[in-house]
Amino acid sequence: MELFWLAFSTIVIGVFGCVAWFWGSNWILDAIYPPRGPRAGDNIRKASQIRPWLFLGPAILFLSLYLVYPVIGSFWASLHNADGTRFVGGDNYSWLVSDAKFRESMRNNLFWLLIVPALATLFGLIAAQLTDRIKWGNIGKSLIFMPMAISFVGAGVIWKFIYEYREAGEAQIGLLNAIVVALGGDPKVWLTIEPWNNFYLMIVLVWIQTGFAMVILSAALRGIPEETIEAAILDGASPWQVFFKIKVPQIMGTIAVVWTTITITVLKVFDIVFVMTNGQWGTQVLANLMYDWSFRANDMGRGSAIVIVLMLLVTPIMVWNIINLRKEAN
Repeated sequence: MELFWLAFSTIVIGVFGCVAWFWGSNWILDAIYPPRGPRAGDNIRKASQIRPWLFLGPAILFLSLYLVYPVIGSFWASLHNADGTRFVGGDNYSWLVSDAKFRESMRNNLFWLLIVPALATLFGLIAAQLTDRIKWGNIGKSLIFMPMAISFVGAGVIWKFIYEYREAGEAQIGLLNAIVVALGGDPKVWLTIEPWNNFYLMIVLVWIQTGFAMVILSAALRGIPEETIEAAILDGASPWQVFFKIKVPQIMGTIAVVWTTITITVLKVFDIVFVMTNGQWGTQVLANLMYDWSFRANDMGRGSAIVIVLMLLVTPIMVWNIINLRKEAN
């Protein structure tokens, strides 16, 4: 109940705070530049130039506070030792280059980047096409999209039970080992089998992100003009040709946006690895390595250096994604 009232009061304060800010700031602006009198035209022009910044001001302030300041703070911390008491320059970055776990994390993140966005986008595109063509398509879409409602931690716990291992002869509570044993095989500790355990972790994120890709791509497919499809069919195009040569090229921009959005999520993946393997058995990724150094080893210098590397990897993809979104909007 306390959490409810805390959330409720936060919403009320936020809403009324915004209303008070916008009303009060506009009232003050109109008092400084009144829209009447001999200088009314000049006042209206000046007020019109200032007024948009009254709306953008709080957003810019909070974005600077919660985004820009942490980036600057993290970079500054990366130039210091573990407790921030001594300036070490680029020593933490030199350590990254020579650290075996960092190289393992970079390699694993690369594998995640190559596999997860490709599979999630592909499965999402297939699901979008098929669910638009079957009678119970909306029910199918709901089931496919449902994993998006689950947190990454929850998804990790669910799939950890699927991969759960018990000794041979014991009752297998893990779905995968239960199937293997039922077919006459021996149970395996799936999450310790290198390098396949990385792929087993990737399946979880593909399972979650397929629903996201399906929803976006389904909307894009429905936006294709029917005249184009009908003309292709009249020209003798097969369903495969219509799909690959007519539909897919027309939604290629949307596919790129979906791909890059999932790519950004992949670069920041942490929860699934943390819950299922904690980076053991060759499954370490950058975000989990950052957590280990920052909050387990209490070395904020090295942890911050990993954060900066992660940010540098994400930023170009985000910029490219924004450019493509603007092109789509136009």
